Amino acid sequence: MNTFANTFLLIYAGLFPIVNPIGSAPIFLSLTRLWSAAERKALALRVSVNSFFLLLGSLFVGSHVLAFFGITLPVVRVAGGMVVTAFGWKLLHEDDSPQILKKPDASGTTSGPDAAFYPLTMPLTVGPGSIAVAITLGSQWPRPRDVADLLLIIGAAVASLLAMSVTVYVAYRFADRVMDALGASGTKAVIQLTAFILLCIGVEIVWSGANALIGHG
Repeated sequence: MNTFANTFLLIYAGLFPIVNPIGSAPIFLSLTRLWSAAERKALALRVSVNSFFLLLGSLFVGSHVLAFFGITLPVVRVAGGMVVTAFGWKLLHEDDSPQILKKPDASGTTSGPDAAFYPLTMPLTVGPGSIAVAITLGSQWPRPRDVADLLLIIGAAVASLLAMSVTVYVAYRFADRVMDALGASGTKAVIQLTAFILLCIGVEIVWSGANALIGHG
């Protein structure tokens, strides 16, 4: 069970700071302020499911996909960090009427892209930084001693991603209650602070990727 617990904690603790569901919840609420509570609940569930499968793919096959295309992880960090930085910069400099995602029409569809995937799943929840971290964790598996040990590692990895998805769902599902307690001005301040933190995370990802590239150069 030590193998299971160590793998679970390694992946969950590694992903939580960069996924940051608690910090992203105010932005989720701001973007969906015109949606009803039931619609927002369903949207939070879809985002959490999308996040699980995106992280699962990154964790187990991400490194193989990069190898197939000849892309190194530092390059992914630089490119991904730039995307996160741009998204954080945009949120930080929005006016008093920031972007609001369109609600689905009577048929349940919107005229634009699926909001549950873009921008709510990617890049808000599982951005390029989260994908880079998942790929890194997936490329550094501990060597299993036998088949049972391998199954424990895989089970722990899936369980940790499920736990992360549940955390995302709970944070987004109940974001309105937290924001109601903060009030309009408090909510705006939290959103601005979260956007700034997201901007800093993006710069940090770019910096770490650039340092790795320079070190290999």
